[in-house]
Amino acid sequence: MKNLSILILVVIFFSIKVQSQANVPFEVFFENKTMRVDYFHSGTADEEHFAVDCILNDGTWSGSKTILLDDLNRGLYFFEVRDLETGTPLYSRGFSSIFGEWQTIPEAKEKWGAFQESIRFPWPKKPVKVKMKKRDDKNNFVKIWETEVDPVSRAVNPAELHNNYKTFYYMINGPAEDKVDIVILGDGYTAEEMEKFHNDVERLCNEFFKVEPFKSRRTDFNVRAVETPSQVSGVNRPHPGIFKRTPLSVSYSSFDSERYVLAYDNRTIRDVASTVPYEFMCILINEKTYGGGGIYHLYATVAADNKFSDYVFVHEFGHHFAGLADEYYSSSVSYDIAEITVEPYEPNITALFDKDNLKWKDLVEAGTPLPTPWEKEKYDTFSYNTQKERKKLRAEKVPEAEVEELFERERRESSEILDNMEYSGKVGAFEGGGYMEYGLYRPYPDCIMFTRNKQEFCPVCRQAISDVIDQYTK
Repeated sequence: MKNLSILILVVIFFSIKVQSQANVPFEVFFENKTMRVDYFHSGTADEEHFAVDCILNDGTWSGSKTILLDDLNRGLYFFEVRDLETGTPLYSRGFSSIFGEWQTIPEAKEKWGAFQESIRFPWPKKPVKVKMKKRDDKNNFVKIWETEVDPVSRAVNPAELHNNYKTFYYMINGPAEDKVDIVILGDGYTAEEMEKFHNDVERLCNEFFKVEPFKSRRTDFNVRAVETPSQVSGVNRPHPGIFKRTPLSVSYSSFDSERYVLAYDNRTIRDVASTVPYEFMCILINEKTYGGGGIYHLYATVAADNKFSDYVFVHEFGHHFAGLADEYYSSSVSYDIAEITVEPYEPNITALFDKDNLKWKDLVEAGTPLPTPWEKEKYDTFSYNTQKERKKLRAEKVPEAEVEELFERERRESSEILDNMEYSGKVGAFEGGGYMEYGLYRPYPDCIMFTRNKQEFCPVCRQAISDVIDQYTK
């Protein structure tokens, strides 16, 4: 009898251990609705702090009910939801944030910053512990904060949010829980411009779904849009001195970069987005000036009327959806770029510390040298001269058409260089990427994450995107 009891305990122990490493049964641990934890994230370049703001019902759960644990290893941050009693992992996701980017700019060394953020997960049936992790100097996730959440606590608001925002569909291919659900918001569109918003959604989505792997996996997506009429047309543009207040508070000049477009009113944006099921979010801005932004698992933004809006829409969605890194390095950025001492976590750049274990080695043809030679000196001379001209045009506040003409000329001339090299069209390790002229390598000579030349992701980026689609559809 004693031996039988020991055997039962061993079986229970290993059952719990196996369960702790796998996705749990959704119906056992969760209600079919979404819990949203809003919190304040503050600090400096060297420290950060968290404080819960509110915990809310964010609508019906629209994510996968089978793939609850994230093993993609993307993003600067990672949160886990664990059963408070047993410690069993119930849900997890990687993400990045505005605060995480802000910490890398000079301002963060001199003053404090504070941002409101949210994490969303299925509504737990029992108390849970939420753990927040961040990458350390070895790029490993380590705990930096945790809090307990009791779903029946008076501090948790289970009431549904009812609003009067009008919605429309671009494409519905099935139940939200089986598809990748995208919500598109608009800012700077007046009530009289709602037809334009509808047309912009259709036009940009049409172009988006021409790009692989979104084209071949189109039926894995649902796309819905929410109207937020503005009192003024267009959004805030501080660099040229054009100031406006709009429903979503979208603004150019984020981190003092004239083309970087972000919005900081997190609660409003989340409340609007929750009108429909979503996991990913795009915000179209009713502007012609080139600009946009994309943060992993937060949102992507794009100026809808620029000649290069199609490119920006797809490029920024690559950041937001798959955690892809920028592969360019000649354009000016606001970040302080640190010395590269560990392998980057982004799937499309590498420090090439270990050639034999290149993260995309399965896509490299035999005989391709690593690093892979390319016309770097020729390209760099051309590219840096173009950036100087662009900066001059912006300083002179010329019409946007003149900047677009520069971009067109840049596209023609850089394509001539990049399309006619020995290893053009080959996967390898090409030096220059992630804002670094030297020391970081991208997988392909030319990709939408590198230039505006083509509406194409390289094979490595396509695979990284497909891995995310699988996480929400299998």
